[in-house]
This record gives sequence, structure tokens and C-alpha cells, in this order.
Amino acid sequence: MKQKSEKPYTAKQITSALIAFIFLLGVLCLYYGSSFAPALSRSDGEHDGSDPVLGGNIRDFDDLFEDQEHNPEVPKSIPICDIKHSELIPCLDRNLIYQLKLKPNLTLMEHYERHCPPPERRFNCLIPPPIGYKIPIRWPESRDEVWKANIPHTHLAQEKSDQNWMVVNGEKINFPGGGTHFHDGANKYIVSLARMLKFPNDKLHNGGNIRNVLDVGCGVASFGAYLLSHSIIAMSIAPNDVHENQIQFALERGIPSTLGVLGTKRLPYPSRSFELAHCSRCRIDWLQRDGILLLELDRLLRPGGYFAYSSPEAYALDPENRRIWNAMHDLLRRMCWRVAVKKDQTVIWQKPLGNGCYLKRGPGTQPPLCSTGDDPDATWNVHMKACIIPYSAKMHKERGSGLVPWPKRLTAAPPRLEDIGVSPEQFHEDTNIWQFRVNEYWKQMKSVVRKNYFRNVMDMNSNLGGFGAALKDTDVWVMNVAPVNMSARLKVIYDRGLIGTVHDWCEAFSTYPRTYDLLHAWGVFSEIQEHGCGVEDLLIEMDRILRPDGFVIIRDKPLIINYIRKFVTALRWDRWLSEVEPRSDALYLSEERVLIARKKLWSEGASAM
Repeated sequence: MKQKSEKPYTAKQITSALIAFIFLLGVLCLYYGSSFAPALSRSDGEHDGSDPVLGGNIRDFDDLFEDQEHNPEVPKSIPICDIKHSELIPCLDRNLIYQLKLKPNLTLMEHYERHCPPPERRFNCLIPPPIGYKIPIRWPESRDEVWKANIPHTHLAQEKSDQNWMVVNGEKINFPGGGTHFHDGANKYIVSLARMLKFPNDKLHNGGNIRNVLDVGCGVASFGAYLLSHSIIAMSIAPNDVHENQIQFALERGIPSTLGVLGTKRLPYPSRSFELAHCSRCRIDWLQRDGILLLELDRLLRPGGYFAYSSPEAYALDPENRRIWNAMHDLLRRMCWRVAVKKDQTVIWQKPLGNGCYLKRGPGTQPPLCSTGDDPDATWNVHMKACIIPYSAKMHKERGSGLVPWPKRLTAAPPRLEDIGVSPEQFHEDTNIWQFRVNEYWKQMKSVVRKNYFRNVMDMNSNLGGFGAALKDTDVWVMNVAPVNMSARLKVIYDRGLIGTVHDWCEAFSTYPRTYDLLHAWGVFSEIQEHGCGVEDLLIEMDRILRPDGFVIIRDKPLIINYIRKFVTALRWDRWLSEVEPRSDALYLSEERVLIARKKLWSEGASAM
């Protein structure tokens, strides 16, 4: 018996089935598209008025690396920011203050302090160089000249034309070495300060006892530039103010410097770090708020440290200038400072060596001594205090910092190691390990790095400063960065005669784009992972501050290195690559790999990869 044939589907049924299938497919695409779309897909044009800064999804590393070969969140390209953002400093962007309707106190300089964008205003893109950008002139020639195209701002040359700050000369900008108070050159001015203090052989380093200098309101940092030949290193700071490109010029020249302001918060440097503070007509109101800014200098100066203050000769007979001088003299006398020497419009004060003067002050004398519970080395987002920090019992007894002269202090175990629980033996072992590690880095790069290639170097996790100390025989300077949870170790770095700052790598660094020739990141990505911050965020921030043709050395866990490698092409860090498994040592993070990558020079018009 034949089976009865099945009734064929009608056209209506087929149409209904197709519609249902298409609907289901659309739902699936919407779900998986939103779940697995690349995290770095937003471009500048999609958010008009937004600032391209660090951002991205925060993920757990275990999940992030679970399926690396098919991880859809690794982009093939990263958008390029609009050319108008070529000088963007995300946490010092005054446009952000206006857009978020913040109300900083302008009198207290709060608008020059850090204001980082909230997460919802962050999106990822690469900061383009300005049109016509060239690889920077190398040190030491860069001290005296830079490419105009790299910093296309000439208003300082016009505004300070009578002070020899800088001169536009065709495609270059030249720096004669002048300043507001030293029109005839910083070198002669430095010698004059040494003569005022009667230092041997007119050398401001005073036999190696003056090494670290803080230059506030530094202009284009010519004072710091010429101190280098005197074996002195200065932390030259100035805000991103009306002279907004002064620090950018300083960094382009290869001079140690950074953006900073004496506002409401402590400078991110430990106490007792500088032998000399310098202010050459720096336009700072030192008398405001009960002298709180001078008290911040007091925190930063070592026992017996100096403060050199200069004002133009034209102010000598000015009544207002005399009033300021008299008021400062009275305040500093109550702070137990003494006038070491005064000549014309330059005066040099000196801090006491011990607590004796503080204990002899009358009851109720202002400013008061700080409470014993105040940590003088806590600086990250800590407000200044209008009080005097007395010396520790040990420092008071020794009547000084106990440091040996430079250059011996670079490798000598400093007394404050005891404060952080590190023995002299551990300190010396750390120094030796980093000397070996740095030698191995150079072996990896010897085929592509030539003499004087590096000038501005950053160690993003400086520990005891071993990496920077290992570069002692090269013509570089190192910005040693102590993560916030390791900030107590920064004072050891200053005691070695090096400089540095405290920073949280979940935020953008306070510097201009294209600042550093070399970034060294040891364990930094492992550290930020513990704080729930994104790998992509930090990679793009590193790209912002890295110069074209510059190098990154990333030393971390293999899992992290493998993931970072996937971003190298999108970041345009693939001009040259090297990856090795280093030899184990006492600082070994159980298992490590070293990735070295070189950034390409590309233009704003480059197509996305």
C-alpha cells in the first residue's frame, strides 16, 4: 500500500519561517556583537568635544588570557585622535575643567593642579604628532636648539625677547641660556651663587654636597640645563600656565623637568630631598595662607639646605618689593631660617641643621610645629599643611642628612634605608642585579641603538633606583617613578642623588606627549591589574608620552607579555621587536619575560591598521 504523499509547504508558511529565522539571527548578532566588540573601537569623531584619554574595559587577567589565540577584544587597529589633541595632557586639560563645570579656586592655583577625566569621558586613541614633526635633535646639541615643528609655539620668544629665553632661527628654536634674572646666561649666574656662598673653586656643587636642586617657576629650564655640567641635577617645575609650553621646550631640550605647581597639594616628592631650592622671579606669592608655600619648601629641603631667591634689579627701589622682602624675612626668621648671604636682588636663606631653634621659640609662635602623627613623605593627593615638620631624633642628633658627597652617594647605602626596612646588604644586591639587567638590555638592543640615542628615560617602577643608577655611565637622566603604594622608597632614590616622583599608573602622567626616549616597566602591568585597571589604558598612555623612534622595555609575567604583544602592531610599536626569557635573580617575579619594542614615526594622516 502506497504512503500518502505529504502536503507541500505553502508560500505563506515559508515566508513566516524566514522572518522568524532572520529575527533570531538578528537577536544573536546583537547579543554577541555587544559582548565581543573590540574595546578600542571609538574614534575621535564619534564624541564631539570629548577628550581622547586613557580608558577601556576593566577585566580580570585570568579571564583576559584564558583564550588568547581567539580573544576578540584585541584590536587590529587603534583610532587616531584629532590633530587638535596633539599636545593633550589628560589630567591637566583645562578644557575638561570647563566642560565638567568644576569650580577650582584660581587664587590658590587649583586650576593648574591635576583633574583627571572620569571613566565615562575616556576613550582610546593615539595622540598624533604635530604636522611636520621630526625626530628630536640629540643631546648635547638639543640643550641649545630644537626643531620648531615639534613645538610650533613662538610666543615665548617674542614675550621674553629681552631676557634671552629663546630665539626663532628658521626651522629651529635656539636657547642662548638666558633667564628672567640672568640675561647674560645661566652659567655666569650659577658661578655667582657659588661665590656668594664662598664655595671652593666657585663650584656650586660644594665638593659634591649639593646635588639635588628644586627650581620652581623654571621657565624653559636653562638654569637646570647648565647645572648639569656642575654635577648637579635639578627637578625643574612650572605649571601649564600662560607660558604653557615652557616645560615642553625643556623636555624637548633633554632637560630634567616636569609640570607642577605650588598650589594646595604637596609636591609629589619626599621630605628632605633637595639641598637647594631656587626661585628666580618665579611670580609666586610666598606669603599667602600663613606662608604655606614656604613651609612646603621647608618640608622638601634637607637639614642646612638653601633657598636662593632672586628678583630683577628694577625692583630694588619698588615699595611693594621691599614690603614683600620684609615680610618674608620675618616669616622665615620665625621658621628658624637665617640669611646666609644677600647681594643686590639675590638673597640666600639657610635652614637649621637641627631642632634646637624650634624648641627655643616662644609659646604661640607661628607657624606651629606639625603633629607627631603627620607623615612628611605622604604626598599623593595630600594637602599642604601650614606647619613646620621637625627633624627625626636621629637626624637632629646627627645634625644633617648623613649623606656622603656625590658621586659616592649613588652607590653608598643611605641612612634612610632603615625607614623602609631594607638592609645595606639588600641595597647593594639590588644595585648589582640592576647593573646586570641593564647590561643585558643593551645586548638585546645593540644592533639598533647608537651612542647618545637615549636622553629622557623613565623608570615606571623605580623601587630603590637601581635601574637609574645602572645608567651612570651614559648621558641620560632618569625620571624615577614610585607607584603610590611604594612611595616611601622614593626618598632613597633622592638620597642616591637621583630624582623622581610619585604616580598612580591608573591615571595619565603629568607630562606632554612625546616626552621620553625610553620607558622601562618592570612589573607595572601586574601591579595595575591588582588595582582593577586596564592593560589597554596603560599601553595607550605609554604611547602618548613615548617619542617616535623611542623604545619600551616591558618586564613582566609571560601571560602579560603574550597579551601585550597582540597590541604591538595596533600601537605602531613594531619598527623593531625583541623578546627574551631573562636569567633568574633575587628580584625575579617567579617567572618573567622581557619585551622590547620600538615605536614608529607616523603622521596624523596615517590610515588605521
